[in-house]
Amino acid sequence: MAQKKIIAFINAENEVPANVECLAIKYSCEGADGLFIYNYTGDEASREEFLLSARKIEKQVDIPFFIGIYINRFEDAKKALYTGAKKLVIRKALFPEKDEIDEIIARFGKDKLAIEIDMKADFHNAAQLNKYYDMGIGTAILKHINTTDAFGETVLNTKMQVLIRDGLIRNGLEELLSYKNADAVITNYFEDKDIYKAKRAVKRQGIDVELFESLIDFKEFKLMDNGLLPVVVQDYRTSEVLQVAYMNEESYKKTIETGKMTYFSRSRQELWVKGETSGHYQYVKSLMLDCDNDTILAKVHQIGAACHTGSYSCFFKELAKKDYIETNPLKVLEEDYNIIVRRKNNPKKGSYTNYLFDKGIDKILKKCGEEASEIIIAAKNEGSEELKYEIADFLYHMMVLMAECGLDWEDITRELVNRR
Repeated sequence: MAQKKIIAFINAENEVPANVECLAIKYSCEGADGLFIYNYTGDEASREEFLLSARKIEKQVDIPFFIGIYINRFEDAKKALYTGAKKLVIRKALFPEKDEIDEIIARFGKDKLAIEIDMKADFHNAAQLNKYYDMGIGTAILKHINTTDAFGETVLNTKMQVLIRDGLIRNGLEELLSYKNADAVITNYFEDKDIYKAKRAVKRQGIDVELFESLIDFKEFKLMDNGLLPVVVQDYRTSEVLQVAYMNEESYKKTIETGKMTYFSRSRQELWVKGETSGHYQYVKSLMLDCDNDTILAKVHQIGAACHTGSYSCFFKELAKKDYIETNPLKVLEEDYNIIVRRKNNPKKGSYTNYLFDKGIDKILKKCGEEASEIIIAAKNEGSEELKYEIADFLYHMMVLMAECGLDWEDITRELVNRR
């Protein structure tokens, strides 16, 4: 059985986008399993501003998010889902015309579409919900519910995935998550509260939720003579080493409990939560123990700088170096892309890249088409040497196109992950 989830909702209507983005990042770091961000206002300018904010959020959070937006035509749905949202949520009260919803369903399908239903205004039983499922909408978000036997029967017998929306948790989190076929509770109750604490409470009631739990008992760790264990800390996205710190048993358990890296300070002889004074917290993504059980490797989401000097990493003093060729695919592509962006922002006389930017989008597209054709021709020939060169040419011109259109490799890799 899948784990139950706590999804945080954010009402972006009449809200400053920067505030919405900060709150989304906070939820992502502090234990929410997903986000539901919505703005159902109908005016075009507000909708475009909200979509821009959603695209920014998608780049900064590492939990899935749903997007709720006013849908007047197919293009509105496409723009909403192209932000990277896992699902598009359509309010029943704002349901599009039949032709529009049919086109949306045909293009995106059950997994990408949800309907939000106000059960207080319009109670739906299982048969009524199943009509939406048969239409092609896979998920129902039910709000303003009454925890009656009738509601229990509805949740149990519908074919739809059911998510319960309850802002104030009036009925108790344990009760809401206990419904067999309800996969999640959507709430804003935990904006200023400890989500992990709430999860531990429902876990004690036998409800399976995602928590940090140590798979190896601390007594099996091999400590140094001072009772501490070294921790090597890496950025979870780039694998850049950020710092080395130390833990004792208490700080290790606190890290597991809170999801924030907590260390033991050798100089002060006390526990310290990384970022407690600076705000530069390290949120746990994974903890690994080495083969000798004497060193932890922590992958973290670093807020701000890891080093007290203001440097992102504590390792910035070069001692010795030998030139080498970097062949990590993503690093090479990122570095080449960054060179292209620098050319765009700081033109260099005689640069072919600047020639392409000066000629504009039509020239760039023409070159991408030509290079794609060259790949096809090279692939038909014997050997792979020619094909290698043509693929490299195509990737270069594609990155010029990306830079021209405001995309980067983060956009592309996230979209690939979303398609898994």
